[in-house]
Amino acid sequence: MELKDIIRNVPDFPKPGILFRDITTLLQRPEAFRQAVDTLLERYRGMSFDMVAGIESRGFIMGTVLAYELNKGFVLVRKPGKLPAATISAEYSLEYGTDRIEMHVDALKPGQRVLLVDDLLATGGTMQAACSLVRQSGAEVAECSFLIELAGLNGRARLDGYTIFSLLTYE
Repeated sequence: MELKDIIRNVPDFPKPGILFRDITTLLQRPEAFRQAVDTLLERYRGMSFDMVAGIESRGFIMGTVLAYELNKGFVLVRKPGKLPAATISAEYSLEYGTDRIEMHVDALKPGQRVLLVDDLLATGGTMQAACSLVRQSGAEVAECSFLIELAGLNGRARLDGYTIFSLLTYE
């Protein structure tokens, strides 16, 4: 089954000129969802890491499944003001302005290796900020994992020095 054929393309979302890759159509089809998860599990079984961290919100979907199946803990990386206890934060650039993500101060321990998971690699800013949070905590990034990579936006360049895996790549 070709997973790219199942992912819906939504033109002009969230603004004109953007072609949005909508994974909800993949999630709605159990055989496609299972194929995506099984492929990621095959990659990460036997890899040395301690925790999985998922970036809000679609990174929670694949991240929690991977954490459960691999018997790892799961860490939430969220938008500001969404976590109830003390947090650390990292800022990243958007096309127009900046944004922040946060993680609980005690979510990771120094020396832990973390698999970071998000649905999409575009310009790399959000994942770069998530890598910064992992480093702030004294932990290290084992790998940055994505369901989809938009290669034309060159997000890999922002993540230079980190191992990156993308299940699907769009030029």
